[in-house]
Amino acid sequence: MFSRTTLLHAARRIEYRIRDDLYAKLLTLDQSFFAGERTGDLISRFSNDLTNVRMLVGFGVLNIINSLVLYIAALALMIRLSPTLTLYAVLPFPAMIFVVKRMSASMFRRSKRSQEELARLTSAVEENVSAAPLIKAYCREAAAIGSFREASERYMASNMRVAQLRGFMIPVMAATGALGTLIVLLVGGGKVVSGVLTLGDFVAFNGYLAMLIWPTIMLGWILNLSQRGAASMERLNWILAAVPRVSEPAEPAAVAKLQGEIELCNLVFAYGAETVLRGISLKIARGSRLGIVGPIGAGKSTLVRMLARLHPVEDGMIRIDGIDINRIPITTLRNSIGFVPQEGFLFSRTIAENVTYGREGANNEKMTAAARMAGLHDEVSRFPDGYETLVGERGITLSGGQKQRTSIARALIKDPAILILDDPLSAVDAHTEEEILTNLAGYYGSRTVIIVSHRISALRDCDLIVAIEDGRIVEQGSHVRLLEIDGRYAQLYREQQLLREIESY
Repeated sequence: MFSRTTLLHAARRIEYRIRDDLYAKLLTLDQSFFAGERTGDLISRFSNDLTNVRMLVGFGVLNIINSLVLYIAALALMIRLSPTLTLYAVLPFPAMIFVVKRMSASMFRRSKRSQEELARLTSAVEENVSAAPLIKAYCREAAAIGSFREASERYMASNMRVAQLRGFMIPVMAATGALGTLIVLLVGGGKVVSGVLTLGDFVAFNGYLAMLIWPTIMLGWILNLSQRGAASMERLNWILAAVPRVSEPAEPAAVAKLQGEIELCNLVFAYGAETVLRGISLKIARGSRLGIVGPIGAGKSTLVRMLARLHPVEDGMIRIDGIDINRIPITTLRNSIGFVPQEGFLFSRTIAENVTYGREGANNEKMTAAARMAGLHDEVSRFPDGYETLVGERGITLSGGQKQRTSIARALIKDPAILILDDPLSAVDAHTEEEILTNLAGYYGSRTVIIVSHRISALRDCDLIVAIEDGRIVEQGSHVRLLEIDGRYAQLYREQQLLREIESY
């Protein structure tokens, strides 16, 4: 009882430690890792794969110890009665070990395939639950059910292959024990008749041999458990062995706070074989406002993410305050940047918790001030629970504009030296946009502000505006200067002015 409790308790502790290590490891990995992984697959590793490892180090180890003790004790007693007869009794065991060894490799492959199919099934559930409104809007319930059924059938089929192999393995082991018993009856019976072995010793010998049959059958279950655990541990080790491409500098610069002067020197970046940024050079003075405009896929979002080192940056390509970005400690760099991504993510918490997430310990006054500047306060005040309103998973209870403004408030409360707004007003109307831009104009102060937007109205007051196309800067200058050039920026401006006039009728 003590050993059982101790081992199972230890298995739970091991599971707890591995889970903590996995989560900590995931948070060290960068954007490139998550871009290639499915959320459901990662969740499956945290749940099912960890359970398999726990079962192996808990029940698996416990039964291995019990089986070994029983085997050693029974064999010792059998050898004491008749070494020759013991040799005959265990004669079939080498053949069983050979067969089991061949089958264990197949068991590992099938177990790993089963885990992968479960990961795909989990991904399908996670994706379809998140997209439930879209599925209903397009009347695709039947298609979603059919797709899930196919994934479920593949998982069942892979599990059945594991069960078939396990079902074959256990009879092989049981047959080994039965064959050993048959040999003992033939050889031992002759020894009793010839008087070499007494009838009592022969009965005792058969009793000890019977003690080996159950551990032998149990060995099949243990083997299945070990192969599933090994396959799961391999999947977990894949995460634990992952190396982040963005890491802390080996020789960090001695800088406590950044001021906000940014210089890009022939900046290049590629997603695999696809080049996104092609030699961008730009100098952004401290306290200035930079506007970035360009078509979808031009590389605008990638550019601003690199300023926060969400993507790896080659040495010498980005300098902040004259310091190579790769020499600035990541915590110092990111604490100095307020980043509002294109698609603002909200946690399943209250509005207050989402806003103050940008600055731990911020009081209600700072939270309210940030919400006012983001144009969020008046709407939140009309909610029955105000800032204590739960927003649901990913902010599902809020509108697109409210989610964006909550993300803006989260960045503003941080009081950063560099504020990056990646198309943050795409989901609000023109009037609300104007109100928010007016509020932000009084907040900018000496901060360096970078605004990415498809709307010229959000950029016209910037000190410098750059137009990016196909990963290159094709135009740059002030709003007035770019209109004088009469290039792509001016064409986009005229198109948006015409659209506004049409909408105003």
